[in-house]
Amino acid sequence: MSALRVLYIGGTGIISTACVTESIKQGHDVTILNRGQSSRRDPHPDARLVTGDIRDPDSARSALGEATFDVVCSFVSFTTDHVLTDLELFRETVGQYVFISSASAYQTPPTHMPVTESTPLRNPYWQYSRDKIACEDLLLKTYRDEAFPMTIVRPSHTYDHTSIVFDGGWTLVDRMRRGVEVVVPGDGTSLWTLTHVDDFAPGFVGLLGRDAAIGEAFHITSDEALTWNAIFTEMAHAAGSEPKLVHVATDAIDAADPKLGAGLVGDKSNTMIFDNTKLRTLVPTFNCPTPFSVGAREIVDWYDADESRKTVDDKVNALQDKLIEAYRPGKVQPVG
Repeated sequence: MSALRVLYIGGTGIISTACVTESIKQGHDVTILNRGQSSRRDPHPDARLVTGDIRDPDSARSALGEATFDVVCSFVSFTTDHVLTDLELFRETVGQYVFISSASAYQTPPTHMPVTESTPLRNPYWQYSRDKIACEDLLLKTYRDEAFPMTIVRPSHTYDHTSIVFDGGWTLVDRMRRGVEVVVPGDGTSLWTLTHVDDFAPGFVGLLGRDAAIGEAFHITSDEALTWNAIFTEMAHAAGSEPKLVHVATDAIDAADPKLGAGLVGDKSNTMIFDNTKLRTLVPTFNCPTPFSVGAREIVDWYDADESRKTVDDKVNALQDKLIEAYRPGKVQPVG
């Protein structure tokens, strides 16, 4: 395949940074369009960086000029208004438009395992997921009505060395290091799929420029599924400690902090195991060799390398303490 001209909208996020790197590794001519405000990841030095606001079509047009692309990858479209802007800019010129959706759009909780791309899309619990579903519906209609060359990619929980994979961030790692109890939602036995970005990226880039991917949706995930108890334990071991886990019902967490609860009820509290057969039919080399035991050590090492990264949030600590005090093992809970 000849080198592709690929535009990444975003290009400096957790997932998109790895995908840009993989695209360049595979010989693509990569352009990144963003607002130039990333504070954690610098754009890849071998990519062309253009500064513009995709939310403002005139700004994006000015930044891109007369450039055209074989593939446009949109990592920062979250609502139908965002997709409509992308269509306004690229519907007449692009060979493939790749929309980054979310595996949280799948039926929640799913009635059948493993989840495949034919699993229905329905998440009544989380607005973020419903917005992604609406974006997919719009793109599918545009594909059916106009043959717009779109591909949908649904990442699940994808992380890199900077990502604490549970809510609460470094504060919870700090608690475990100090031997302080931490809250695990539910009973900690639901299964969750974590995917390292370095494993995700080759699967993603393998879909670019592929006629067989047009009009299709793919999720890209690891085949490793861990319980939340195991995820907390791996993070604790990477930090050199043994965890003290207190299990708190997800509904109770939601009642105490609805913003936190939305992502739990609508996503993380549900067992999610994925079948990647569809992806492997187009990208047969796709595999995920990075177990979370390795990823957890990468995360802790990155935080330990710079003390300024180890932010401890007093509000998170206060919520943890409140929930643990109310739901400590052996404490009798009120009825009614």
